Amino acid sequence: MHTAGQYAASSPLGWWFPERTVPSTDIASLRPILGDLKRPVIFVRTPKGSEIAVGGNGSYAVPSNGSEGLPIVAYLPATALENLGDSSFRADHGLRYAYLAGAMANGIASVEIVEAMSRAGMLGFFGAAGLSLERIDTAIGRLQASLGERPHGFNLIHSPNEPDHEAATVELFIKRGVRLIEASAYLKLTPPVVRYRLHGIHRRPDGKIVTPNRIIAKVSRIEVATRFFSPAPEAILRELLEKGQITAEQAELAKQVPIAQDLTAEADSGGHTDNRPAITLLPILISCRDQLQKQYGYEQPLRVGLGGGIATPAAVAAAFAMGAAYVLTGSINQACVESGSSDLVRSMLAEAEQADVAMAPAADMFEMGVKVQVLKRGGTMFPMRATKLYELYKGYPSIEALPPAERANLEKNFFRTSLDEIWNQTREFFRKRDPQQVTRAEAEPKHRMALIFRWYLGHSSRWANAGEADRKIDFQVWCGPAMGAYNEWTKGSYLQDVRNRKVADVARSLLYGAAVLGRLNQARAQGIELPREAFPIEPIEPAAWTRATGDGE
Repeated sequence: MHTAGQYAASSPLGWWFPERTVPSTDIASLRPILGDLKRPVIFVRTPKGSEIAVGGNGSYAVPSNGSEGLPIVAYLPATALENLGDSSFRADHGLRYAYLAGAMANGIASVEIVEAMSRAGMLGFFGAAGLSLERIDTAIGRLQASLGERPHGFNLIHSPNEPDHEAATVELFIKRGVRLIEASAYLKLTPPVVRYRLHGIHRRPDGKIVTPNRIIAKVSRIEVATRFFSPAPEAILRELLEKGQITAEQAELAKQVPIAQDLTAEADSGGHTDNRPAITLLPILISCRDQLQKQYGYEQPLRVGLGGGIATPAAVAAAFAMGAAYVLTGSINQACVESGSSDLVRSMLAEAEQADVAMAPAADMFEMGVKVQVLKRGGTMFPMRATKLYELYKGYPSIEALPPAERANLEKNFFRTSLDEIWNQTREFFRKRDPQQVTRAEAEPKHRMALIFRWYLGHSSRWANAGEADRKIDFQVWCGPAMGAYNEWTKGSYLQDVRNRKVADVARSLLYGAAVLGRLNQARAQGIELPREAFPIEPIEPAAWTRATGDGE
């Protein structure tokens, strides 16, 4: 096998003594060597070029006359997957691996996903967004019972159209002792999210400030990142103080801690997204982190992880190489057997390619024109239908003002019942969830139209999760281009079959492949060029996991 190593190292790193073994050049024998992360790899210079030394012994000493030592030209140390990412992040959150499963709404990020991730030494967030307080409370009870103090968290989504529900969710988290949340889709800080962070803040006898509640914020804009990495705004502190939700002492302590210690740079992802490219977003937010850490001098350093597009070993390796403290996955978890979605959706996702996604109006921020990224393949027409609803909302002042043909089309094809009946259902829903919405809708016809149209957007996700086949044309499936990359990577492997896609196995394969790619890049940096096929980055089957990494289940 020809390599570039013979041109690279003029001064050897040491010497290798074979002891009845010879260097290896065959790719079939190289793969298990390079894929065995427990053992270091030594490259030696031979008359054929640079080759991998098998067995034998290495030494820094120059060989004595008559010895058969070969010069060592490159060295790849053993790799522990626990060392990927930021060690302080893993320690603070009690994790073995710097790998997170994000909170896909409506319980798609299910209690089963959270449990599987936690037991595998990783972190998962329950997808509380879009669910009732009763559903969230049930999930809290189960996870606290099954995991106890093991790492796990819950989602808190920014709800500008339902501020009372956001506040009530925070009240529930505080009441039930939830200590970690993923804050997502925030455009600005709100009193509830600040209140959550500051609940229970105190100073220990040794002077250290303790914040029992922690937030990992998910953002894609530098102005939002700045707010989360800064102390609480004075105006919100005054409001919380006036309501008796914090004390004067806590308000003072709040000026010395950030709202979020950790922040996920959310690149081009499924669901709420600004479609930011990861390769530019992560460095920008790392720079923001460094500036604010210097400005405020926090005792605990700020950290930035990366989500959005994380679906292949190359993406994971690139994230860590760029300085991500951790990686976060989303779309690919929805395709796993533990997700709160349906088998029908999992099959649709398994067929997705990179371009099979589109932007569509979001249910929770419909009036603001905010969009989410969704699947547009597999028979669903949701992106087109949701866009049509938004166009009608922008173009007409009320349901009554719609042209008769448009209304008839909506009632026949979109809602499959009269819009009057949809309003009756919607009114009853909000009377229980947020009565102010009903009061406003009865006074403002435009708002009533928005709530009716949001009925379709909200139910489209539920139909998908429930696998209602007769509503497949209306399925809203949150999905980013990462899904297509994941499907391409898993072709021909055991993970191509959706029945084998378990969230922890997927995570292990991604981390393992990233570590193997790290070896490839280390070899290149030392002048060693090996064929890509010599490095096993395809999904690793569970039975081979311990053998290749030295890590137990």
